[in-house]
Amino acid sequence: MTSTTPTPSAADRPGPEPFTAEDYRVRMDRAAEAAADAGLDGVLVAPGPDLIHLTGYLPVPTERLTVLVLRAGEDPVLVVPTLEAPDAAGSVGGPALSLRNWTDGADPYATVAPLLGATGRFAVSDNTWALHLLGLQQALPDASYVSLTAALPMLRAVKDAHELARLAAAGEAADRAYGEILTVRFAGRRESEVAADLAALLLRFGHSQVDFTVVGSGPNGANPHHEAGERVIEHGDTVVLDFGGLKDGYGSDTTRTVHVGEPSVAEQHVHDVVREAQQAGVEAVRPGAACQDVDRAAREIIEAAGYGDLFIHRTGHGIGVTTHEPPYMIEGEEQPLVPGMCFSVEPGIYLPGRFGVRIEDIVTVTEDGARRFNNTSREMAIVE
Repeated sequence: MTSTTPTPSAADRPGPEPFTAEDYRVRMDRAAEAAADAGLDGVLVAPGPDLIHLTGYLPVPTERLTVLVLRAGEDPVLVVPTLEAPDAAGSVGGPALSLRNWTDGADPYATVAPLLGATGRFAVSDNTWALHLLGLQQALPDASYVSLTAALPMLRAVKDAHELARLAAAGEAADRAYGEILTVRFAGRRESEVAADLAALLLRFGHSQVDFTVVGSGPNGANPHHEAGERVIEHGDTVVLDFGGLKDGYGSDTTRTVHVGEPSVAEQHVHDVVREAQQAGVEAVRPGAACQDVDRAAREIIEAAGYGDLFIHRTGHGIGVTTHEPPYMIEGEEQPLVPGMCFSVEPGIYLPGRFGVRIEDIVTVTEDGARRFNNTSREMAIVE
């Protein structure tokens, strides 16, 4: 991998303003109130992205029960194994929590049960281990449980100013990675080699975690989630580049489609249709519009061009502490857009056995439209 100009390292840039215990307390209170408004008696959150978002605490999921209990009008309680209590108390959100610990050999579900009551209906984070949910059901057979995403799909959807700043920085870092990858040679190299270059660039520009580096060349580009493999990229290939990960705890995800040498008329035409569709999707973003309106706007362009059957996925997905989360830009999703929501707009056309084209930006809803977090050119770039 080569670079034409030196680029400052991520260490040269100031980090984001840290979240505080009060930030996490506000999020937990909001979640408890949203649960009450939805007719729920509370929220149970296991280790995973919801717990990170609500508390900043990131324990390793194990057979030992850790669960956050949120109920409207009550202090949030984090039940933890005794050996992990110091880490929980010392986390950023720890001061906003009341800790209850249980010791090996004791029944952890007996510790949780008095916090819930004998009956009630609770939202449970989607990544809760079955082991723990079954233990709760046995301890409280008259209580009932629903998926947190199904009950409160917008729990993490609306970002505050600090979160938006992190997402913007992650998008800018991914853009810098794209700018650099255009300077490397594609022809004669394996997809996996270019994917490794992309991963290294994401880390170089401040990502702590690389989640995916899709490099789909030629016919492989017709598979939207193609795993970069050992195919040697050839002159004349269209190449889909889709990459992202986490920077300062928040996600990036962008896609551009490049061409090795000059594209054919057909390849350029398909790319132009996708670029127009992507622009239409972004222009459909505004407060009060439904999520499905974004999908409809992009899909209408592709269908009018005669490629409707070749656009085989939704137009977008939410992003935050994970790279895929609600809301989803898909037909049937009537959730209204509100300022602070962040999601991808990524239409594509996939011609089996030939090539694919996708263009993706992360956007946030503003008071009067949309702001992009990815700002590299959407024209088809020519690479060597």
